[in-house]
Amino acid sequence: MNRESKSMRPYFLLLILGFLAHTNAHAQDERVRNIFFDTLRTGEAHPTPIAVAEMTYVGNRYIIADDSALMRYTTTIVQRDLDFYADFDLIPLDTFYLKTYEITEMDLIGWERLGADLVIKLEAEFPGQNLRVAWKLYETARLKQVAKGRLEYHRSFWRELGHDIANEIVYTLTGEPGIFRTKVVYARIVDEAKELFLSDYDGANERQLTHTGSINISPAFAPNGEEVYFTSYLEGDPQLYKVIIKSGEITRVASYPGIIAAPAISPDGNKIACVLTKDGNSEIYVLDLNGRIIKRLTHHWAIESSPTWSPDGHLIAFSSDRTGSPQIYIMDSDGLNVRRLTYEGRYNDSPVWSRRGDRLTFVSRDKHGRFDLASIDTSGVDFRVLTELRMNENPHFSPDGKHIIFASNRLGSWDIFTMDISGRNQRRLTHSGNCSNPTWGPVK
Repeated sequence: MNRESKSMRPYFLLLILGFLAHTNAHAQDERVRNIFFDTLRTGEAHPTPIAVAEMTYVGNRYIIADDSALMRYTTTIVQRDLDFYADFDLIPLDTFYLKTYEITEMDLIGWERLGADLVIKLEAEFPGQNLRVAWKLYETARLKQVAKGRLEYHRSFWRELGHDIANEIVYTLTGEPGIFRTKVVYARIVDEAKELFLSDYDGANERQLTHTGSINISPAFAPNGEEVYFTSYLEGDPQLYKVIIKSGEITRVASYPGIIAAPAISPDGNKIACVLTKDGNSEIYVLDLNGRIIKRLTHHWAIESSPTWSPDGHLIAFSSDRTGSPQIYIMDSDGLNVRRLTYEGRYNDSPVWSRRGDRLTFVSRDKHGRFDLASIDTSGVDFRVLTELRMNENPHFSPDGKHIIFASNRLGSWDIFTMDISGRNQRRLTHSGNCSNPTWGPVK
């Protein structure tokens, strides 16, 4: 689904435009793990309050202003990462509290009074040209250290160091890998072209991934995180290509009459579900990685679009207008046992599976014509609207399944936003005002 579909043009035209816009954890107390954020149901999630104290220097030599700045920057990265993460609610330092009680340094009791259940303390040293940081995790209720770790990187990699500290803390507390070194890809208008851009999960270190001067859309990461498949007008009709992230090398993967759109890579990385119009109508096919057709999955007069694989690869959800307006359907990965999933909402498109495979998030149009992101259980119950500001489209999950990246024009122009899976903590990622089609890469 794309912003072009907001108009009342014939639906076949809308389809074409819609396609193409498109360790050890160090944990010493198992009670620390009982905070796992595992629900999509709004209002039922209770993030754990956590604080990250400013980094302190524990070395034995004088440090300069640049060293102090690195400590502040690295602390900020850890704070922002943990504040972003769905499991946690960052408790900021209250300077009024410090002044009122004439406190010069916060202790665990002070953090507990501010509402923090957990506190991270960071200690820095500067061996040679490196920055070494030891982190310690405390429970305020018991005034006890429950985990610790230490990382050392060259000082120029302070951002990566901060992200990896946060990743270790997340792993310690949840048993799952952190997402703070992951990448996102999205389309962005450059002159009269639409190119793909790559950035860190938080929008930092943005760089242009394609330089084709054409229209490149619908990016999809390969599971190895090293390649991105996409649809492009590079040689005329929209066909399937891939770009190697490290080198920027672009290769055509498949070319068939008509269009190839909406590529989705299977969880095992061996197959591509996509839409072909080579036989006159839009149908869902499965290709191998060399672009050869393995099987045609749908055989219907209706317009089929937006295939997406379930996490186990056994099912494919897609959009079809076979009942008059686009709705979400589910079928086996071989095309059998097709069933309709959505009945609420006049227009439902662009489904994506939750990591647990129990829910789908998709674009849904309300009775006033606004496009929101919505979620539904795979049994067809518990329909939930997650956004209620202007137009929203192109949802994709983070690799941990706890966050969603999407495009929205809620601030007047189109940018990329993120939110928790329950719809909380909606944040702006890009600021150029001409971005769309985001997707989130895997943990590497």
